[in-house]
Amino acid sequence: PAPWAYIATSQAYDDEMRERIALHRSRRGEGWTTIDAPLDLVDAIGALPDGRPVLIDCLTLWLSNHMLAERDIEAECRGLADVLSRPRGPWFVVSNEVGQGIVPDNALARRFRDAAGRLNQQVAAVASAVLLMVAGLPLKVK
Repeated sequence: PAPWAYIATSQAYDDEMRERIALHRSRRGEGWTTIDAPLDLVDAIGALPDGRPVLIDCLTLWLSNHMLAERDIEAECRGLADVLSRPRGPWFVVSNEVGQGIVPDNALARRFRDAAGRLNQQVAAVASAVLLMVAGLPLKVK
């Protein structure tokens, strides 16, 4: 079987995040190829051969990276949903549901929450299945 590709969207801005990334890598072990794509996720996906299983972790970090880089978020999200809509192999995408809490008290946080909701909807629309993890238990959404 083809080795798994782990596409990481995080960036190590401090020691704690570097430690977290190292721990994630050590837990994956053999059989995984890590691809760092904090911004260029669409290109990273496009460069993979057909049939390769892929785990993308995570969309909300990727989104926040784009917001900090002041990129065209709507265009980036549409591009990602488009590339994920083309069946090439098994895909698993991690994201966060940030819209279930209180309305944030500042404009940037509200903008992020709304953009994350739209992104999750776009990706869910092209996914064959959607699971919501609650307390370590999967709830089937789609």
